[in-house]
Amino acid sequence: MNILFIHQGFPGQYRHILRALASQDRHCLVGLGIAELTEALPKGVTYQRYGLTRGNTPGVHEWLLDVDSKLIRGEACSEAAVKLRSQGFVPDLICAHPGWGEALFIRDVWPNVPLLCYQEFFYKTHGTDYDFDKELQGVPDWRSCARVRLKNANPLLMLQVSSWNVTPTKFQRSTFPSEWQQRISVIHDGIDTDLASPDSNVKPLQLPDGTIISAGEQIITFVNRCVEPYRGCHILIRSIPQIQRLHPKSRIVIVGSNEGVSYGKPAPNNRWSDVFLAEIEGKYNPDRVHFTGSLPYLTFLQLLKLSSCHVYLTYPFVLSWSLLEAMSTQLPIVGSATAPVQEVIRHGETGLLVDFFSPNALADAVSTLLKDRDLATHLGERARQLVMERFSLQQCVPLQLSLMHLVASGSLS
Repeated sequence: MNILFIHQGFPGQYRHILRALASQDRHCLVGLGIAELTEALPKGVTYQRYGLTRGNTPGVHEWLLDVDSKLIRGEACSEAAVKLRSQGFVPDLICAHPGWGEALFIRDVWPNVPLLCYQEFFYKTHGTDYDFDKELQGVPDWRSCARVRLKNANPLLMLQVSSWNVTPTKFQRSTFPSEWQQRISVIHDGIDTDLASPDSNVKPLQLPDGTIISAGEQIITFVNRCVEPYRGCHILIRSIPQIQRLHPKSRIVIVGSNEGVSYGKPAPNNRWSDVFLAEIEGKYNPDRVHFTGSLPYLTFLQLLKLSSCHVYLTYPFVLSWSLLEAMSTQLPIVGSATAPVQEVIRHGETGLLVDFFSPNALADAVSTLLKDRDLATHLGERARQLVMERFSLQQCVPLQLSLMHLVASGSLS
């Protein structure tokens, strides 16, 4: 088949699918995206990068900035698609991540080509992420709600033109309007359980600040793309004094960019960690708290394999790959009792769940895992078993490929 993949940060969620298809050596695989490649592509995969020809419209209503940005990206992507068409490329299937607007007009370039969309999230003003954290988010007024609802213009337009859709978790599907949920399959992208695997002989690791950590130490890991409230950085930081009182020799290693945000509002000084560290100043030992910034993937996995306990907190939002990767390395998890964490962490079975807003409960759960290593081992083993059964590449990629064939053949539309 000729398959076109559209993703702003190609290959993104299509990484494992592309490798599987390329290994079959019978497909023409083309990617369209804005970002520069950050990894080597499988042999036979072509990447066409395009740029934007304009910025946001001067004077546009602030509520329409998001729509305007997506329109601009959609136009640029479709211009690149027209060039592909003029070169004789006609896809049998288009797989698109529509989150940034790239795919808005792709069906106007190829009206008859089946379109499979990767749908991550449908925004709601109440009941999910937007009004979850009253302390930091407050109670949204009608203007804030109106702005959020306008963010759904793009996903609604894409649902209308898609042949079929896929999303990684049941919770993410549940955020979409009920009339569309029956047209969304739940299949995760897949976790490389061979790379993300336990290793009893893992080597010591030197952190960016020069600290060397080794297996057998009390190491607590916390991983975000950006260290931000959406992923519970404030709760983790507020729990540090209590964790250190209970376990003064422990090290807390926080991975992720310490500036900016991926989701939600920016910090007053661009660093949320500074805001919350100021709250606990003088109450903790900063020498045993390590902010690493972003790490290369293999270094990140090495850190997980050295860890004694992993903390994952989130507003009700998109599930991070890092949680499943930590589970795959057989790490015992302390997670927030929020969706979609509860789909994979069952309290006392595959990890421990705590109230998102309780630093003390978080500290106590971490302490339980550091003290009771038999329990920690049991939970870690069960966590890896669940990932192997439901989220491994061996389980997920064949399902993804089968769905693609069904959509391409017109069996799902």
